[in-house]
Amino acid sequence: MDDDLPQPDDPCPGAAEALFSSEPLIVAARKLIESGRFSDARARLDLAPTKLAEELCEIISRIEVAYRTTPEQLLAKLESTIPNVTSEDLKRWTAAGEVQFREIDSQLLYFNREPANLFRFCAEAKRRRAGLLPNRKRNLHAHLRQIIEAAERSDDSLLVPVDHEVQYTITIAPSALGLKRGAPVRAWLPFPRELAQQTNVRLIDASPAGYQLSPPSSPQRAIYFETHVCDDAPTFNVTFSFRSFARYPRLDDQTAEQLPVGFPAGWLAERPPHIRFTSRALAAVREAIGDENNPLRKARRIYDSVVRNIAYAAEEEYCTLSGLSEKALQSRRGDCGVMTMLFITMCRIAGIPARWQSGFQTLPDEHDMHDWAEFYVAPFGWLPADLSYGYQPCDEPVDARIHDFYFGHLDSYRLVVNRDFGRQLSPRKSLLRSEPLDFQRGEIELADRNLYFPHWSWNMTPRTNFL
Repeated sequence: MDDDLPQPDDPCPGAAEALFSSEPLIVAARKLIESGRFSDARARLDLAPTKLAEELCEIISRIEVAYRTTPEQLLAKLESTIPNVTSEDLKRWTAAGEVQFREIDSQLLYFNREPANLFRFCAEAKRRRAGLLPNRKRNLHAHLRQIIEAAERSDDSLLVPVDHEVQYTITIAPSALGLKRGAPVRAWLPFPRELAQQTNVRLIDASPAGYQLSPPSSPQRAIYFETHVCDDAPTFNVTFSFRSFARYPRLDDQTAEQLPVGFPAGWLAERPPHIRFTSRALAAVREAIGDENNPLRKARRIYDSVVRNIAYAAEEEYCTLSGLSEKALQSRRGDCGVMTMLFITMCRIAGIPARWQSGFQTLPDEHDMHDWAEFYVAPFGWLPADLSYGYQPCDEPVDARIHDFYFGHLDSYRLVVNRDFGRQLSPRKSLLRSEPLDFQRGEIELADRNLYFPHWSWNMTPRTNFL
C-alpha cells in the first residue's frame, strides 16, 4: 500500500530552474526582479533568448498576475468590511508591512488575495472589521473526539472511515492564449492514490473519452486527457470515489527507537531548492531540539517550533518562490505548504526521515487544496503531521488529545493525491508546469505553451458519508 514509496532516481527540483540557476545573466535578472525592475529584467533577458531566459520571463509574468491590485482597488475592497477606511489607513498599514505588496516598475501593487493577510497581521484592521468571521471548522472537534473514542475501543490505527465521491472539472477560458479550433490540448487532473489510509479507489466517469490513468503507485497521481479544440473551449471531467480513514497510532515516547540501519537515505537528504540545510535552518533545528535524542520528542519539538514561529498567511504561487523552507525562515510567514516544507527540512537535519503529502481537505463545510507532512519514527512507521492545522484551540480544561491531535494523527476528511513533491507526471509534461512543486488543481498545455491558472478554472464537488 505504498508505505515504502520509491525514491526518485532523478528528483525534479519542484521549481523552475531559472529561479536557482547560477548562470550570470539569470542571476543579474533575478536581482532586477527583486528590486522591482521588471522591465529592465525583461530587457536583459531578451539579450540572450535561452530556455532559462524564457523561463524567467514566464516567472515575471506569473508574479505580475499575482500583483494586479492597485491602492484604489484594495481600498474599494476594504470599504465593504471596514467602515470609514481611508487611503491614509492603507498607507500606514503598507508602511508597517501589514499588507502584502510589491513595487513593480515604480508602481505600488498589492497581492490579489489581500485583504486576507491584512486581517491576519494587522490588529487595527481586525479590530475595525465589521462582523464576525465564520468558524468554518466548527464541526472538526466533534470528528476528532469520534476518532479518539474509536481508538479507545480498538487496537487499529485506521479508524472512522468516510466514503467520498468527488466530481472534478476543469474548464478552459475561451479567451485563453493560443486556443484555436483544431489546436491540441493536453490535460492532467488530480486522481486519488492507493494507500493504507485511502482505499477502494474507483473511477466512476471521465470525459472526454480516451483518458489514461497514472499507475496507482505514482507519487503524483493524475488522470490524463488529450483532445482538440472544437467550437467550444474544452472541458475535462472526472468522477471518482474512495474511502478515507483517520490515522490514530498509539504513540509513546518511551518506546520510540533510533532509525534502523540501512533506512533509505533519500528521505534524509537535501533537495534544493526547497529542502536546503542552510545556516539559518541548522540554527533553527539546534534551537528547537537542544540536546534531545529521542526521535519522537525531537519531531514534536520541531513541530512545536514551526507551529509557534511561522504565522499562517495567504501565499504566492509556489512556482514563483525559489525555496519554500528558506522563505518560511526569512519571512516567518507561510501557508500550509511553506510550513510543511520547513518541517520536512528541519526533521531531515535532525536525522528524522520526512516527506510531503498533499491533496485536499474535504470537510463537509470546507474543502480546498491542502498540504501536510509524514515523518518516520520506529517502531511506529510513517506518521502524519499537519502544520497549518497546528494546535487546536480548546476550552478550559484543555483536552491534550484534541489540542495536540495533528502531531502524529490525521482526520478522515482527506483526499491524498501526492506522496512527494516535484515528481514527473504520467505521461510526462513537456513544458514548465503551472505548479512545478505540488499537483492539485491540475495542469493544461497546448502544443507549444503551458496554460497558466488564469486561463482556466477548476471546480471540486465532494460528497461524503460516514460508514
